[in-house]
Amino acid sequence: MAKAQMLLIEAQGPVEWVTLNRPESGNALNTEMVDALVAYFEGLREREDVRIVVLKARGRHFCVGLDLALGAFGSQQRNPRNIWRVQRRISRIYLAMRKCPQPIISLIHGAACGGGFSLALASDIRVAGETAKMNAAYIKIGLTGCDMGSSYFLPRLVGTSISSELLMTGRFIHAPRALAVGLVSEVVADDALETAARSFVDDMLLTSPMGLRLTKDALNFSMDASSLEAAMAVEDRHQSLLALTEDASEAGLSFFEKRKPRYQDQ
Repeated sequence: MAKAQMLLIEAQGPVEWVTLNRPESGNALNTEMVDALVAYFEGLREREDVRIVVLKARGRHFCVGLDLALGAFGSQQRNPRNIWRVQRRISRIYLAMRKCPQPIISLIHGAACGGGFSLALASDIRVAGETAKMNAAYIKIGLTGCDMGSSYFLPRLVGTSISSELLMTGRFIHAPRALAVGLVSEVVADDALETAARSFVDDMLLTSPMGLRLTKDALNFSMDASSLEAAMAVEDRHQSLLALTEDASEAGLSFFEKRKPRYQDQ
């Protein structure tokens, strides 16, 4: 299968719907899939025409993790240097997801394991289908449970105690519990996932383009901010900048005229 077919990308106005397209393998991450995801998410940094990304998958599963089939990453000799190169290559996906300015909504059904779990964790909003189950599968294959950002994302989403449980045991967390602990925003029937996503998309499209981008930027910064003062310093700068934009004036005008705003990203 060609690299271009690893991801199916459908543009609907300023929203791109990106579908993982290896259904026969549970959308496992092989060389081509990794390269396609890295190229796509890194490329988003310069694409102001795309405001929102919805990430979903074909087949029974969202993503079962690394493709462990023989030859999935070539016939490289097993040594520290080659393993390190593969590790860093895959990790670029999750770094790119956080660095791109577009909000990412993940629609999870079936299994999201290992690197597939991290695709969900690195997203901004997660919606689970009723069949969704997620785990940090790394520890099940003789490795640490902390991989592909799991030790960073998970405690910030659900706290240390639940993170320790999931990372140290490799247990699955199913949709109902994922909702109860705040790991996902909503649980719906699998065939209603896209409808649920459109609700979030519609609300985001009512925001100014720059306001939405800088909201993700501020959230990323504040997760690691050293203090309240540091976080608020970023907020103050963003708000002062945005208050002078034409879109801010349009937002106020549309409110009083009781109509949807017509943003120009200016």
